[in-house]
Amino acid sequence: MDLYSLLGLTRSATSDEIERAYRRLARRYHPGVNPGDRRAAETYRQIQDAYDVLGDEQRRRDYDGGVTPDSSTVVVESAVAFAGFDFSAPAEGPLAATFSELFADVFQDAARRGANIDRGASLETSLRLSFHDAMRGGHFPLSIVRQDRCSSCGGEGRVSQPMTTCSACGGRGSLRWARGHMVFTKACEQCDGTGRVTSQSCRTCGGAGVSPRSEVVTVDVPPGIEGGARVAVPGRGHVNARGGVPGDLYVTIDVAEHSFYRRDGRDLRLTLPVAIHEAALGARVDVPTLDGPVTLQLPAGTSSGQQLRMVGRGVPSSSSGNDDPADRGDLVVEIQVVLPPVKDPRSRELLKEFGRLNPGNVRAHLFA
Repeated sequence: MDLYSLLGLTRSATSDEIERAYRRLARRYHPGVNPGDRRAAETYRQIQDAYDVLGDEQRRRDYDGGVTPDSSTVVVESAVAFAGFDFSAPAEGPLAATFSELFADVFQDAARRGANIDRGASLETSLRLSFHDAMRGGHFPLSIVRQDRCSSCGGEGRVSQPMTTCSACGGRGSLRWARGHMVFTKACEQCDGTGRVTSQSCRTCGGAGVSPRSEVVTVDVPPGIEGGARVAVPGRGHVNARGGVPGDLYVTIDVAEHSFYRRDGRDLRLTLPVAIHEAALGARVDVPTLDGPVTLQLPAGTSSGQQLRMVGRGVPSSSSGNDDPADRGDLVVEIQVVLPPVKDPRSRELLKEFGRLNPGNVRAHLFA
């Protein structure tokens, strides 16, 4: 492809016209302006290649004379504004710099500006609850460590000191360096362009503006919460340096297993042992529930494995809690008939007598 056509120029274009065309096209197709656009990135590379040749007098003469230019190019992959750049200085000498140095200040300035408006990072932790605490819900204390604004410097990262000449810029207030055809001048960060230093890095936070802080927060847990659920505590996450809104704290709830309750959605399940005479004749038995013991009527002839449902005795609703049984799940009681140990001749004779009086074959259905 003709390099002049790539820049939208004719072969009679002046150096200033090449300069202006390059700036205009570089702004338009720069990868930082077109994130993720591979076609724009490739066009930007070609524009850079064309300028590297046509912007250099000797290489332009070689190109116009039919000599193939060398392929060494430098592609700048960063989102920068080209306004105000000086493209006339030499590439060598004490002012020369690498491209990483060239654009480092752009990124750092953007990061500092964003830190003042961006929300701080979120903080993730966990809280272990007993089964009954998870069912009841409530307010639970939790110790955390988060990044908070430094108390020594107020988040500025620097503290006052007697005025001295800035060692970074030698009191000039600015730094200047070049790369290729571009020369940059920026205000000295060390002294904010004043040439004088009136502060030093905060020793408490090392200049970061934030430092670890331990505190106890209260986590509001709704009734009936399940293990693995997350509870948000607004404003208790990390804080950005030099201002910004704190992030949020996210607490993952870890519920301990119960010794006999098993959760099934909104229902609770419980295996209830009953004696053989209670199952055969029927009985009133006490069943442990979240609200304390409740009496359950066993019908006569209850078999092992049979399930009885106690309505409104399950997991409470997160909105109404324990107050409204209509919003609660059920307690499903599975009967487990327990045979008594036969320890004496009298018990043995009674069981034999029971068998003679009830000769039905309990396994007959298996051979039907």
